[in-house]
Amino acid sequence: MTARAADRARYDRATAHLDAPLALVDLDAFDANAEDLVRRAGGKPIRVASKSVRCRTLLERVLAKDGFAGIMSFTLAESLWLARSGFEDILLAYPSADRTAFAELAADPKLAAAVTVMVDDVSQLDLIDGARGEGREVIRVCLELDTALKLFGGRVRVGALRSPLHSPAQVADVARAIARRPGFRLVGIMAYEGHIAGVGDAVAGRPFRSRAIRLMQATARRELAERRAAVVRAVRAVVPDLEYVNGGGTGSVQHTAAEDAVTEIAAGSGLYVPRLFDNYTSFSGRPAALFAQPVVRRPGVGIVTVLGGGYPASGAAGPDRLPVPYLPEGLRYDPQEGPGEVQTPLLGSPADDLLIGDKVWFRHAKAGELCERFDVLHLVEGDAVTATVPTYRGEGRTFL
Repeated sequence: MTARAADRARYDRATAHLDAPLALVDLDAFDANAEDLVRRAGGKPIRVASKSVRCRTLLERVLAKDGFAGIMSFTLAESLWLARSGFEDILLAYPSADRTAFAELAADPKLAAAVTVMVDDVSQLDLIDGARGEGREVIRVCLELDTALKLFGGRVRVGALRSPLHSPAQVADVARAIARRPGFRLVGIMAYEGHIAGVGDAVAGRPFRSRAIRLMQATARRELAERRAAVVRAVRAVVPDLEYVNGGGTGSVQHTAAEDAVTEIAAGSGLYVPRLFDNYTSFSGRPAALFAQPVVRRPGVGIVTVLGGGYPASGAAGPDRLPVPYLPEGLRYDPQEGPGEVQTPLLGSPADDLLIGDKVWFRHAKAGELCERFDVLHLVEGDAVTATVPTYRGEGRTFL
């Protein structure tokens, strides 16, 4: 029996009493992935990206482990909710325009001490000040650096369109504006190198593209390491007591951790290891989060139909954003239908061994987005469900 076949047998036994659709997290794989992230971080703390987990129970589990410290959140409303839940160090990774939440933040000493917000433009400070109302708490802020690689005099850009702050001088100018402005305190710098951490460099069947990606990433790592160090020096000249410099992402943990200027690493997807992380040479993890759909039809030889399953991930539309049938091995989508809103035909010889009511296990393309489809996660240890816990959605929280 292959390792994947053994996993399928375990998951089927563990959930035999449960009807699909359902989602599970294999805690043995989750914990092993957490240990691997810590190893790769080389002693630097890992801040957990909550958007890649979206389950408070699992956030608590990973933050209880040595090597993890703090949360990187994705909306201000989520940040306040987590702070009220007892989490104490929350860095909001994206600028917000949520005036109601800013008023709450500025009025509550506990929230203001726990939450740091992201800025890259002085006008964002204007929005916060306009939303304060009667609240006069000092707002902790973090500056985001644009990590994009710019080539040929800036005519070619590789990297996400995020912060407008690219050079040390630009970042330092905004740092000085924050330092002069009452009601704000600059505490950190963040730089997410998505073109390095979030792009697989071993694309199956694409050797030339894979080599080009590896060359690009090697060039980008060298350029960013030099520029990030210069940015940190420039900002520390303005704010000597800067608390942290955050960088990384699951796909670049060990490379980012090697930079002296970086004090902590951001990661989250590496806990669940969705399918987008299958194409990396820098690490390999164990798929920990899966969902099951029930077989509801057998249209013909080598074909079964499961209920639903059309859960595409965010990003530029393409086949890599689709979930994949994972267990049993050997199933594939009908190219004319793909994964459907209500039903999904699956082709392949394993279909002939599936009965009505059997489960087919899938992996989502991205990590936490799976939790937007399910109210609960069934936590599996060995071949038993040991707990069933709510996702954000299950707690009535859909932040985006």
